[in-house]
Amino acid sequence: MEKKQIANELFFTWVEEEIAQGRQVRIRLVGISMRPFLRNGVSEVVLVPCHPDELQLLDVVLFRYQGRHVLHRIVQVTSDGYLLQGDGVWASHERCTAADIVGRVAYVCRTPRKCLSVTSLSWRLYSRVWHLLRPVRRWLLRLYALID
Repeated sequence: MEKKQIANELFFTWVEEEIAQGRQVRIRLVGISMRPFLRNGVSEVVLVPCHPDELQLLDVVLFRYQGRHVLHRIVQVTSDGYLLQGDGVWASHERCTAADIVGRVAYVCRTPRKCLSVTSLSWRLYSRVWHLLRPVRRWLLRLYALID
């Protein structure tokens, strides 16, 4: 089967429309900002609609940021929105409002048939530990890059 490529703008317009209609969307990730646990071109996520009241610290969300769509983790909830950061990032972060959030990750798929719910104990534990390791993440990511 031949794979087709479409422009990101067109693709994410479709993603937003599907989620707005209450449907789940499964997408393959491109980029390294969520490594080491979500891998470029391999990992897939299932996005679901969400209401701002449902969003919690450490949720992974798809959001609009400076004219593009980004998938990162909520690392702080503020009175005017959210502070987000990729798991593979140790210094930078983004800010967004609830209106910028398109959907929330419900499942992480590492193989076509094996999906892990983000409510599972293992995913919640990973999320919590990786969040707590933010002060040393720079060195952990460098080590990961050497062995990957």
